Amino acid sequence: MENYMDNLNLDVTKFLDDLHHPLRAEIELLRLTILNADDSITENIKWNGPNYCFEGEDRITIRIHPPKQLQLIFHRGVKKQPQPKDKIIDDNSGLLAWKENDRAIASFKDIDSIEKSKLKLKSIINRWIRATKSAVTNR
Repeated sequence: MENYMDNLNLDVTKFLDDLHHPLRAEIELLRLTILNADDSITENIKWNGPNYCFEGEDRITIRIHPPKQLQLIFHRGVKKQPQPKDKIIDDNSGLLAWKENDRAIASFKDIDSIEKSKLKLKSIINRWIRATKSAVTNR
């Protein structure tokens, strides 16, 4: 829990407070899960939702609209990059819907689906960060 509190961005909290989102508890659980996955993940607002960076590069964004579900968008940043030949990570969790080899989405409708997926989600986050880290380091 300490990692989460250390990396918690108060601007994101204020943004969410002002929204009065019906899935606020679910958003908070996703925030906690992402920030606890790796100490070096930072949080900000981008694309009208909480966004998570590794070494200053956007990697995961929570899509909070429409407010009927939440989606975690796993990506490699703002700029379109050449597609890798294969998917960025191997994943058999059943959580990810792949849009391209470097972009996947995990969708959640309620707190129970997030709770049940937390361990798998933390593993996906860590593997995503490791897989995209080389792109950051090799610039």
